Amino acid sequence: MKPYLFAAVLISLTACGGSDSSSETPALDPTPKPTPELAINVCYLVDTTMGEFTLGIDNTNMPVTSANFSRYVNEKFYDGTLFHRIANNFVNQGGGFTSGLNAKSTNDPIKNESSVGLKNNRGTIAMARTQVLDSATSQFFINIHDNDNLNYPSQGGYAVFGMVVEGMEVVDIMNAVNTQSVQKNGQIFTDVPVEEIVINSIRETNCPG
Repeated sequence: MKPYLFAAVLISLTACGGSDSSSETPALDPTPKPTPELAINVCYLVDTTMGEFTLGIDNTNMPVTSANFSRYVNEKFYDGTLFHRIANNFVNQGGGFTSGLNAKSTNDPIKNESSVGLKNNRGTIAMARTQVLDSATSQFFINIHDNDNLNYPSQGGYAVFGMVVEGMEVVDIMNAVNTQSVQKNGQIFTDVPVEEIVINSIRETNCPG
């Protein structure tokens, strides 16, 4: 299976190492729906080599996506993974590779819940995927700005399932690091931090008052 490659300039957002399924893309429902308000049901402290920040996750509106993320957290899957892609003024992406851009084996892909309507606004966290809609596994990204082009139904949408509730300044500093392009195993990675940014751990914590 050939993974989608990062382009130098992206308007879409893909996950490296994902499945390139040949199945047909399901038709999208363009019917406008009321946009729900993002709910914060559980929080996780993300400890990285550049500092800490806290994520608030929406179990109410995004049950499949949030359960998937929580499963990876509970399995300590993210410990030692990288923020492997830092696209300046766009996103910080991580959760799939260890040092040296070595891919981790993941659980099965999940259903894309982007049609729920939560927006890829600044500070929100969403799932990365290939061009196949239901292909997200472990990789996620944090939006640095309001990225309207990632909202459903555009490009099939990217599923937002929470937001940074504390420590956004750490995320912003991370987004300003120097990056480079790296070729590994015939695959081109763009926007790779020159100095690796490691996720030491992600653990459940109390939500800020």
